[in-house]
Amino acid sequence: MSGAVVVEGAHVVTVTGAEYPGGHVVAEGGRITAVGPGPAPRVPGAERVDGRGCLATPGLVNTHHHLYQWATQGLFADGTLFEWLVGSYRIWHRLDAQVVADTTAAGLAHLALSGCTTASDHHYIFPAGRGDIVAAEVAAAGEVGLRLDLARGSMDRGQSAGGLPPDEVVETLQGALEGTGAAIDAHHDPAPESMVRVAVAPCSPFSVSRDLMVESAALARAKGVRMHTHLAETLDEQEQCRAEFGCSPVEYAERLGWLGEDVWLAHGVHLSDAEIARIAATGTGVAHCPSSNARLGAGICRTTELLEAGAPVGLGVDGPASSELTPLAGEMRQALLMARARRGPRALSARGALEMATLGGARVLGRGGELGSLAVGRLADIALWRVDGFGHDVIDDPVVALVFGPTPPLERLMVGGRTVVDRGRLTTLAAGEAAARGRAAHRSLVKEAQ
Repeated sequence: MSGAVVVEGAHVVTVTGAEYPGGHVVAEGGRITAVGPGPAPRVPGAERVDGRGCLATPGLVNTHHHLYQWATQGLFADGTLFEWLVGSYRIWHRLDAQVVADTTAAGLAHLALSGCTTASDHHYIFPAGRGDIVAAEVAAAGEVGLRLDLARGSMDRGQSAGGLPPDEVVETLQGALEGTGAAIDAHHDPAPESMVRVAVAPCSPFSVSRDLMVESAALARAKGVRMHTHLAETLDEQEQCRAEFGCSPVEYAERLGWLGEDVWLAHGVHLSDAEIARIAATGTGVAHCPSSNARLGAGICRTTELLEAGAPVGLGVDGPASSELTPLAGEMRQALLMARARRGPRALSARGALEMATLGGARVLGRGGELGSLAVGRLADIALWRVDGFGHDVIDDPVVALVFGPTPPLERLMVGGRTVVDRGRLTTLAAGEAAARGRAAHRSLVKEAQ
């Protein structure tokens, strides 16, 4: 259990309520015990952090990622999603547990340095005989010290069955269900302060059979875990769904039991008004990945309409191979700019973007009562941003300074009150080691395949 930490003198943004210029946050035993204006109450033995010149926010929540893709950044730079996937699958079939451990270490270290305290990773490639990939990822996440939401993915529809991925990277229906169930049994922790949760996450309609979608939903609900999949990302997907199933991806998902308060969807770029209303009415969450969607030319998610309808919306970096070195904090700016490009300067505010990156993401992952705000009783996942440096110091509103411009330096990052980043330096796994492991994974997958 972490010791007591007192942050004083910062501009505190609770997200759920008031803001406190020159305020304080106190964390004890992994939870926030006090937050408010002015000096903090006396806490014997606490570490005191000078927050003057800093903005205190909840730690950022990444709702969609593919950590293994750290090793394949920069490839197929001008392809559509389908073209990029076809090329990437030729490399990804070489994945093993060591590569996943190393890419997880590098990817989570990078996320931590951008203010992220909770990351959901959608891993759906499990080549046979390559070690315990799930265990390797969980262990590496423990080294970095971030909360991991492991969306155990699956694919059972290879090219011979009309799917997109090559047959050597897909599982059988039974193998996928057994592997997913085993991951839940071994690693899922439903406790409020959990560091690892597991979700059921078949990949997408063009790589998964109808039976796997249906049985995965039954498995998730029997075990009481959440459900995740890609949906409505591209026009190609829309056309394929209508040709195969006679309906849109959202209609197909609903037919199979894949809308609900225990479900979140990655991307949701191509949604009609009626589909937005249905997603909101069912409480289904959406992970908005603005940089990746732009990089692949997929389009822009209608986040403003989703939020107006009442749907939970969070931010996701998506895989490093389709969103190269994108910091999670930078996705706040991207989300704001894209919303405004579509619907004008009032479409999304700086505080709205910050809420999407914190409380919105927590709600998408089913953790809105634990994460995403600085409030008494919430987990002490806290980011402290230095907004008094060159450039940021001429912006009077510190939230605008955080969201509108380049990401300010990260002074401190705490996960459950434990310091993971101190003055821009990782205190858990050294950044140099994480980088070296990422390079080793790249050599293993890409260099040896050439």
